[in-house]
Amino acid sequence: MASEYKLKGLTSIDLKNGQKQEAEVEGIENGKVLILKNNNEVHVMSPNCTHYGAPLVKGVLTPEGRLTCPWHGACFKVSTGDVEDAPALDPLAKFEVVQKDGAVYIKGDEGALKAGRRHLSIKCSPKGQEKVVIVGSGSGGLGAIEALRAGGFTGGITVISKENHQPIDRTKLSKALMTDVSQVAWRSMDFYKEGNVDIVGGTVASVDFGGKKVKTQDGKEYDYTKLILASGGKPNMLPLDGLKGDLGNVFLLRSLEHTQAIMKAAGEKGGKKIVVVGSSFIGMEAGNSLASKGHSVDIIGMEKEPMERVMGTKVGSIFRKLLEKNGVKFHMEAAVEKGNESKSASGMIGSVSLKDGTSLEADIVIEGVGIKPSTDYLQNNSSINLEKDGSVSVDESFAVKGLKDVYAIGDIATYPYHGPGGNGKPVRIEHWDVAQNAGRSVAHTINNPSSKPKPFIPVFWSAVGSQLRYCGHTPQGFDDVIIQGETDVSEGKQSWVAYFTKGEEVHAVASMMKDPYMTQSAELMRRMNMPSKSDINKGVDILKVSMPAEVKI
Repeated sequence: MASEYKLKGLTSIDLKNGQKQEAEVEGIENGKVLILKNNNEVHVMSPNCTHYGAPLVKGVLTPEGRLTCPWHGACFKVSTGDVEDAPALDPLAKFEVVQKDGAVYIKGDEGALKAGRRHLSIKCSPKGQEKVVIVGSGSGGLGAIEALRAGGFTGGITVISKENHQPIDRTKLSKALMTDVSQVAWRSMDFYKEGNVDIVGGTVASVDFGGKKVKTQDGKEYDYTKLILASGGKPNMLPLDGLKGDLGNVFLLRSLEHTQAIMKAAGEKGGKKIVVVGSSFIGMEAGNSLASKGHSVDIIGMEKEPMERVMGTKVGSIFRKLLEKNGVKFHMEAAVEKGNESKSASGMIGSVSLKDGTSLEADIVIEGVGIKPSTDYLQNNSSINLEKDGSVSVDESFAVKGLKDVYAIGDIATYPYHGPGGNGKPVRIEHWDVAQNAGRSVAHTINNPSSKPKPFIPVFWSAVGSQLRYCGHTPQGFDDVIIQGETDVSEGKQSWVAYFTKGEEVHAVASMMKDPYMTQSAELMRRMNMPSKSDINKGVDILKVSMPAEVKI
């Protein structure tokens, strides 16, 4: 039931279009709301992003009424509070504004006011003949489930998952090596039961696209009217002696079971010697987390600096120095030769040999050497042609080319990218956020068959000693990186923005401690209105660049 609450210290609302402010709510402990004005209308809503709690007053408000989180790019529709883009799941609560007696009041539900959100309900009693089958319960599957039900889909939903639990926040596995499903699950199993979302365990063996059936390895069959392939990536293991699964305490890092095994081997006291093979974000996050827990960590990378191919040497060196400050040791431009058995524990890893003769003691080895599309179940299917890397080619709607009512999303999808520098070039992007947005886009298409696909700019974030934000993509590579701000790791001064350019165009932006530069960049990229390289070099501040109303991708 709606109640009325007075906003502390406000006698009126005097905002211009595009302006935002927070206000305290009298009578509610720690109660706050966000007030904003868009298209001459005042809106009052929850003040924090429902993903990780970022203050939305520092976010970006666009002319068409999108409010974007300053941290991770989650986006909300201000007119309703509904989620527009990942990674937030719950919508914002909205409140009615009343100005009277020289004061400002709001009307709304006390529970939503205290919770800082409107808890999404997907309660549904399935009806009709529609049946959506989703292969995979990762980020893409999660986005599809939530957006299907939130968008009004009342047909059956079956999720076939190799994991024995509900969808989880996989980003917490490498960043914090969490081991308890209750710490990483987005929703309870009851949430999915109420929505009549049937999550079944199993590994898909084959798909009969003509007969619209999915068959699992245990012989069960699932009929569908719409199929969403979201089977994710399969982590690589080095084909080297001692590192190909032939010695114990050598781990991959992709699933909750992996982090559970790693932390069981590491124990709670610290002091273990840990070697991480691979200087990707997964490897660096895991290494940084283990170093913080008191372990000795060595990271081996083939590049000159971590993430050099994606981020360049300048930004890569910042990552390395941040982790070194936490005690991590790097061995760059190095190649692994083999893993060696422990002299004191038969069948277990004892050290890792590099090709330059270096030997690194190892109680535990974690391999972070990339993934490949998990599409084994499609390899010999005559109805579909996989790309050379095993991925599935899709169009702008993520519909699989040549097949009807079949979509592919996430790590297995190669899709046309239309952001800056893209020009429709086919890309495969292994980002949690990209997968979830693709799932939401497919759900939108299923719920609204005549609508156009919902484009988005890829967003990525990482915990590498300090919080990194990243948006855009560089399908053509980049020829320069312009870094503005403080980058002296030794002095603890991390406040910078990096612009990745190709010619005069800015194709991607990364930042640390400079919110909301990434979010502003992503919205400008949607409008193809990023300043040029020359503009950036001349000192143009993108936060002061006006936001055109027209969205071009």
